Amino acid sequence: MIFYAATFIGAVYGAFLAKRRGGKGLDMLQYAAGFGILFAIIGLFITLGINRFG
Repeated sequence: MIFYAATFIGAVYGAFLAKRRGGKGLDMLQYAAGFGILFAIIGLFITLGINRFG
């Protein structure tokens, strides 16, 4: 569940960041995809850590 939440939060944050920097629709989409993937990887490692040590 952490994986999906982190992916969604990363995508929303990426779109917000692109919009704040003056980006158009495709810029927002690219930032959302990039940050979504980054946050998904972080969420995956957090989930694995919790399952392994928790």
